Amino acid sequence: MSIVNIAGRPVGEGQPVFVIAEIGINHNGSMELAKKLIDAAADAGCDAVKFQKRTPEQCVPKDQWDVMRDTPWGRMTYLEYRHKVEFDFEEYLEIDGYCKEKGILWTASCWDVESVEFMGKFNPAFFKAASASLTDIELLKAMKSHGPLIISTGMSTWEEIEFAIDQIGTDNLLVAHSTSAYPCPVEELNLKMIHTLKERYPSLPVGYSGHETGLATTWAAVGMGATFVERHITLDRAMWGSDQAASVEPGGLMRLVANIRDIETAKGDGVKKVYDSELKSKAKLRRVQSIDKLQTA
Repeated sequence: MSIVNIAGRPVGEGQPVFVIAEIGINHNGSMELAKKLIDAAADAGCDAVKFQKRTPEQCVPKDQWDVMRDTPWGRMTYLEYRHKVEFDFEEYLEIDGYCKEKGILWTASCWDVESVEFMGKFNPAFFKAASASLTDIELLKAMKSHGPLIISTGMSTWEEIEFAIDQIGTDNLLVAHSTSAYPCPVEELNLKMIHTLKERYPSLPVGYSGHETGLATTWAAVGMGATFVERHITLDRAMWGSDQAASVEPGGLMRLVANIRDIETAKGDGVKKVYDSELKSKAKLRRVQSIDKLQTA
């Protein structure tokens, strides 16, 4: 059975949907904003929040270092901006303590091996690889060496997905269907890929990482069998930042999680039964109360 344990919580078929609130860099380098986003995720009942961690000098191409950019802190080089939205060790130590206080797991998508080593000091319950990192096998192996790893499959071909999984192995691995457009048009969500991934990898928990606007399609993904879901969150979609428009605000996040719980409850067990709540209607509305007479007729 496709079950992976994350901090003692089983994730996979027949288990509660594991909900990840992707803070990413929507905190814009502000600890105050980060804590408010953690609050929103915890209040909504999410299982985990996720940040992003980069070593700017490794992740930003050199020809982009000195490109000027308008930011909330004024006009600066792109490399300076990338440093502005990165938290340091002391700040992540504060995040670690705050998440423990709130009773919510936290992790990060690392974009380079140095960042994995940095995040490893906090012993995250799991790592999550961004779709852009699917072909970086060294990076995937570095994250997976610490425990459970979720990989996302946006912007990837079948050959790239299969190669990555073959290289890193299926133990402690979860795979998320995703389309890497921000926000993603509904016609490109291709939610049936959840079924396709389940058929191709029956031993892996399959989930969904969404970048669409609205909530209905994420609920549909759960109805189609996603065992974990991830959505970007924000305090306000109008805030500055490239991921804000494809994010869910606190009120929407509350509805998202509450309705996910309703959906998984409503799925039931697939065994046909007559519920006590139906008996009054059955007695009142069914003209022929028993099939015994029909069987002996």
